[in-house]
Amino acid sequence: MLDYKNILIAVDGSHEAEWAFEKAVNMAKKTDARLIVANVIDTRSYASVEAYDRTISARAKNFADKLLQGYKEKALADGVVDVVTLVEYGSPKSVIPKKIVKDTNADLVVVGSTGLNAVERFIIGSVSEAIVRHAPCDVLVVRTETLPEDFEPTVATDELVQNEVN
Repeated sequence: MLDYKNILIAVDGSHEAEWAFEKAVNMAKKTDARLIVANVIDTRSYASVEAYDRTISARAKNFADKLLQGYKEKALADGVVDVVTLVEYGSPKSVIPKKIVKDTNADLVVVGSTGLNAVERFIIGSVSEAIVRHAPCDVLVVRTETLPEDFEPTVATDELVQNEVN
């Protein structure tokens, strides 16, 4: 097995990202690696909304902090010794492979696939595809289209997401 030292997992609050997180935790335990759990607040997605709702950036940061704290606690409870959390701003397609990987010395990026159809990928592209193309290290794309029916997220719960939306 490859000996990874710094494993980066990008999470966004989705159940698919939590499934990828579970796999990253298992790899970090097996290789005794540092686990970097990152969330990128996509500032492009709320820039126009902020003109009408000035609290949106504060709510996005609050959500990211709660999400990352939950993942950190879960990873530590599951046996990962070294867990770091990180919030960044910008386009996840660019920030993850070009900034976070470099800043954290990540030698593996774990990311969930989004299950976009061919038309959606053509129009907006996928974050996982951008990371594969631009990351200077190994990338593991966790297939999430067939998420197990019995998978129950413990961090990215519907309640967490609903509480932050309202």
